[in-house]
Amino acid sequence: MNREQKSELVASLHGVFANTSLVVLTHYTGLSVAEMTDLRTKVRAEGASFKVTKNRLTRIALDGTDYGGLAESFKGPTAIAYSDDPVAAAKATVEYAKKNEKLVILCGALGEQLLDADGVKALASLPSLDELRAKLVGLISAPATQLVRTIKEPPSQLARVLQAYATKEDA
Repeated sequence: MNREQKSELVASLHGVFANTSLVVLTHYTGLSVAEMTDLRTKVRAEGASFKVTKNRLTRIALDGTDYGGLAESFKGPTAIAYSDDPVAAAKATVEYAKKNEKLVILCGALGEQLLDADGVKALASLPSLDELRAKLVGLISAPATQLVRTIKEPPSQLARVLQAYATKEDA
């Protein structure tokens, strides 16, 4: 890698760190190419990205971002998972790490807040942004549905009483 390519990589990573909500740092020792491809596919399906990085260049790219506290953790074969959704990258990597013990979650950062491995796992257990939106819509629409049912009920009861009187008089 020449100097120009390195500076482009640093600029690219700096842009990633400036525009993302969550970064998860992992060790991937022992993962085969097929397993890495599978991991990238699953992470992409969750709406996140997974990238193997060069530690020294990544530490340079972290300068001036909210994720500067992660710099000391870049040792050994590291890769990062990142996403705009504060839960997606954590969810995807934790799910894959449960199935494949070769992927080790080291730490993460949610903005300036540093997380240890347990913190990343706890974050992964939270519902995603889309799930939260669906629950919110459900909560908002439920009272309206109950209100319509309540308003509609008295006329229905009156109609049943009148029907009962009508059938009683016919008999």
